[in-house]
Amino acid sequence: MVGVVRGVFAISRAIGPERSGAVGAALARTFGPLLKAHRTALFNIRAAYPDKSEAEVKALARAAWDNLGRTGGEYPHLGQLFDFDPDSPVPGRTEVDGIEHFLSLRDDGRPGIVFSAHLANWELPAICAARFGLDTTAVFRAPNDPAVARVIHEVRSETMGNLEAARQGAAFAMQGALEKGGHLGMLIDQHFTRGVIVNFMGRPALVNPILGKFARRFDCPVHGVRVIRLPGNRFRLQLTPPLDLPRDPDGQINVQGAMQAMTSVVESWVREYPEQWLWMHRRWRVPAKPEADVQGKVSSH
Repeated sequence: MVGVVRGVFAISRAIGPERSGAVGAALARTFGPLLKAHRTALFNIRAAYPDKSEAEVKALARAAWDNLGRTGGEYPHLGQLFDFDPDSPVPGRTEVDGIEHFLSLRDDGRPGIVFSAHLANWELPAICAARFGLDTTAVFRAPNDPAVARVIHEVRSETMGNLEAARQGAAFAMQGALEKGGHLGMLIDQHFTRGVIVNFMGRPALVNPILGKFARRFDCPVHGVRVIRLPGNRFRLQLTPPLDLPRDPDGQINVQGAMQAMTSVVESWVREYPEQWLWMHRRWRVPAKPEADVQGKVSSH
């Protein structure tokens, strides 16, 4: 099976990123609406945009499938897609808005946290960090299919810095990276059963509190980074300034408030480019008694 996946990636590389992305988009637009996940997307869009007509809801879902398929088709070309050069007078496929924040994170001698979301091609920020020498550990969730997971990990390893799979005990490795003055990058827009409740798109959702716990533990800068898909097969990366996170009366960062602040930034991104977000995920699943827990434990001393 690994050989089959590698073969698909080889064909994709042969036809180039634009055509590969277009093929992926066409396949996703065609077959995505036949899947159970499409019903989830329609339900989520209707809840987030109650004033949209049914035609608008369906059009947005199709556009989201287009983005997802295009992102899949672009995977074998990740290193090629990120070609930002601040010294080049000719713009490349990718531009970066806020590169000064990347450089500040790199040079300030402090640990730092960067959160992101499944928008456009969400793999590009980790490549940007690696290219500009920002010591970052990217936390990722491996695909369920072992063959796909293996090949994708090979692609990520070639283009990104440190990688840490979301698994039991991953919190200890993440904490170790911060203790050494490194940086963590993590997507925060997916459901986490043992999370804290935040308001997302007008509905309660559970989010992994680990970045809030680390922000409290290390009192370090927290930035958001997003990718915007532009016309002409181009991208823009935007890194926010450090967030001013809410604090408890004792001056320490409030974990739930920090996660709400990060989630609110993600919501603003999704509202601006809803067709570039992953609506197919069952994001809103709040049980009666959620536990404010996380995989592994974060040391408090």
